[in-house]
Amino acid sequence: MGILDFVKGGVKELAIARPDEAKDHWVYKHPDQTIPWKAQLTVDQDEIAMFFKNGQYVGSLSAGRHTLDGNNIPFLGQLVDKFTGGNVFISEVFFVNTREHPSIKFGTSVGDIPDPQTSLRVRLMVHGEFSAKVFDPMKFLIGLVGQRATTNDAFIGWFKSQVQKTIKDHIAELIVKENWPVMKVSSGAYTEEIETFTIGALRKHIESYGVEVIRFGDFTISMDPADRDRLDKLIERAAYVNMAGGYQQMAQAEMMLGAAKGMEKGGGGAALDGAGIGMGFAMAGQMVNSMNQGGQGGRPGPAPGESKDQIMGMLKQLGELKAAGVLTETEFDTKKKELLAKL
Repeated sequence: MGILDFVKGGVKELAIARPDEAKDHWVYKHPDQTIPWKAQLTVDQDEIAMFFKNGQYVGSLSAGRHTLDGNNIPFLGQLVDKFTGGNVFISEVFFVNTREHPSIKFGTSVGDIPDPQTSLRVRLMVHGEFSAKVFDPMKFLIGLVGQRATTNDAFIGWFKSQVQKTIKDHIAELIVKENWPVMKVSSGAYTEEIETFTIGALRKHIESYGVEVIRFGDFTISMDPADRDRLDKLIERAAYVNMAGGYQQMAQAEMMLGAAKGMEKGGGGAALDGAGIGMGFAMAGQMVNSMNQGGQGGRPGPAPGESKDQIMGMLKQLGELKAAGVLTETEFDTKKKELLAKL
């Protein structure tokens, strides 16, 4: 080995610091346990250096450049190797990063929850990112990471799993407890409340490890597209019922609208359009009258002028409303029985 290589090797041994490629790691373990007396240890502003011997914590050094001398740093006296004449320390040195780590991405399914507005069960998903930091390096290193060479990815994977577990366990419960409509939840109306709740729930799970979530970013709650379509239809149907004053008025409005659209697609001029709309009004009126009579006690009978063909036409209209998602299976069956009883 040449003199230049010897000098370079000696400088490397005397200068101890976290390498540039590990600056973003939550924890970095210095690879050599043999540390020369008078070695220069550099600790960055956003980290702390911790010393262990035989599995026991000995001491730590904060930000700055430190000359490792047992006379100036008392705890180093416990690390001196007497077999080398006191010229080296034997120690494991860990650099723990204490700054806030941003943009940790996550995503998970919340699971199926009942929508308080419609009672429909829908599947929610959550994704986004959060920031976190170590607030107690001792708890973090001993209780979580362990005194070994630890990869950054291994810790992040575990930490993200804790965030996702908390979301699965608690967010659905919160939505049901607060009676929040799922449509409003997925639109972001309650994002701030859900973020605050999640951070509080996470703190209970992870604070014993010396780590905390500081804030969420781009916290998005979405639902399965198929569930959204189903929910849209149910909410729209409920709005029709409320606006029209009841199911019968809603059915009348639906048939009038359907008749008008049918005439518009079929063409045939204004006279034909008027006739089609008029027919829609007539059929709707007949259907409403028959439903009103059916709801009054006793066996319902045909209304004056109500023929078999008209009843069959109303049955067809019922089927179309059911197929469009306007009527539920139960509503369809009930009205179908009433109409069939008139034949």
